[in-house]
This record gives sequence, C-alpha cells and structure tokens, in this order.
Amino acid sequence: MIIFHDRRCTEYSAPGHPERPGRIERTVPLLRDRHPEWEWREPVPANEAALRRAHSREHVAQIRAASHPFDADTPAYPGIYEHATRATGAALEVAREALKGNPAFSLMRPPGHHATRDRAMGFCYFSHVAIAALDALEKGAERVAIWDFDAHHGNGTEDIVAGNPRIAFASVHQFPGYPGTGTRSFGNVHNFPVAPLTPRTKHVNEVRRALDELIAFKPDLLLVSAGFDAYAGDPITEMTLEPEDFATFGTWLRETNLPSGAILEGGYSDDLPELVNAFLSAWTGSG
Repeated sequence: MIIFHDRRCTEYSAPGHPERPGRIERTVPLLRDRHPEWEWREPVPANEAALRRAHSREHVAQIRAASHPFDADTPAYPGIYEHATRATGAALEVAREALKGNPAFSLMRPPGHHATRDRAMGFCYFSHVAIAALDALEKGAERVAIWDFDAHHGNGTEDIVAGNPRIAFASVHQFPGYPGTGTRSFGNVHNFPVAPLTPRTKHVNEVRRALDELIAFKPDLLLVSAGFDAYAGDPITEMTLEPEDFATFGTWLRETNLPSGAILEGGYSDDLPELVNAFLSAWTGSG
C-alpha cells in the first residue's frame, strides 16, 4: 500500500468547521503505527492543465483568487488553491500507481466530490477523483469506474463525468440529505439513494449493488471516493454503518482483482482513523 500524504494539508481550518485538521492529524500516526511496512510519499501538486480536464478556466481562476467564501460550508481559506492542488495531485498519483498494479490511498484534505465543473461547494474545491479518472484515460486506460460510498451524493463527480462513455460512476448516499441530488440513474451514472437510518444490512447491500454495476462495466481502473461519514457515529449524517462494514468494502475491493486506488472524501467523527484503518487493512489483506 502506498499512502500519498502532505502534512501541509492540516495547515488551514475554520472554528467549528467539521472538515478539520484533526481528521488527518489523528489518522496519520495510527496508520504509521499499525502498518510500518506501508510506503508514504508526498504528492506533486496538480498543474492547471490537469485541473482543466474537469473544470472551467473561470473556476480554476476563482479558486486561485479565493477572494470570498464560495458558500456557507466552503470558506476562502488563505492558500486554498495550493492545498486543493496538492490533494488533486495525490489523487492523480493514486490513479497512476493503481494502473501499475500498486494499491494506493490519498490521505489528504480538502475532499473533492462535491466540486462541479464551475462551482466549489460542500467543503470541496476541485473534483480530485474526476480529474484522476480523466487523467487515467489520457494515460492509457480504456475504461474507468468510480465507486463513491461517501454518505453524501458525489454531485460534482456526476456533473463532470456524466455522458462520458468511458467512465462509469456509482454513488451510494443518504437521501434526503445534502446536497439534495442523486435520486435517479441515467446513462453512465448509477445512483443508490439510501434513506436516513436505513438498517445496516440494507445499506451494505446497496453498496454491493453499486460495486457490481461497476464491475460489469469491465473497467481497467477502479477509483474509490472513500467517505466514512455513513458511520453511525458521524456528527453530520443519519446513517448506521459500523467499522466492520468499511472493512467489508475493503475486502470487496481486494476481491475485484482490479487495479484500484482510493481517495479520502468525508468522515467527521473522532473514530475516522479506525474507520480508515478498517477499510485499508481489509483491502490489503493486512487486517
């Protein structure tokens, strides 16, 4: 397992904001302690050409300027362009390593799956996973699948990849819930809305259905928007998953035998380090 991480991703914050540095600060030492054999690398920031595969010139310029909050959840932090491009760069390197047969995980912030082609929202500035998928197609992959089990619909990913016949996207998410999208499937987009407080077994079954839809696409690369906010203890959602369910997702990922890489999205409980560890350990077979 290769972990892409840059400690500078913890250098910004806003009082009371759930997307906080502690998410990463507590996860890093736990993974280093439990898995000393894993390789850690610092990612190279994404350049504008990579960003422009998914985002408009105007959007990239707005994030670079960051002159005012993008919405109530998405502040214009000082240096957010640099923070976001480092997170996108990690996603790009995750995908490139996965294509070589090396499982890889991006342990970075900010997350990305709510950022649309033209809008920053929901804690997200650039759509890391969509950019990585589009880059992989440029690097020789014929088909890329994106499995998003974050508790929130990956509306930004959908906005960018919808209609691309070489990408299949599946999102399993709470509905009703933020951002209020993801109620229907169409073309290459497969949405699996799950009601608040749905029993664990039913929710896990929906995540399996989403994965099976992607496996049927026969992708050369499977990218994962790995959000851990469907956990029963998460403070901003109403879902019921437990740590062993994320371990199950990791086991399933290993059993696909597909080149795979994962990118941290949400997950705001104090138990995030254990949830990430459960997923990664099962994926690598080291749990």
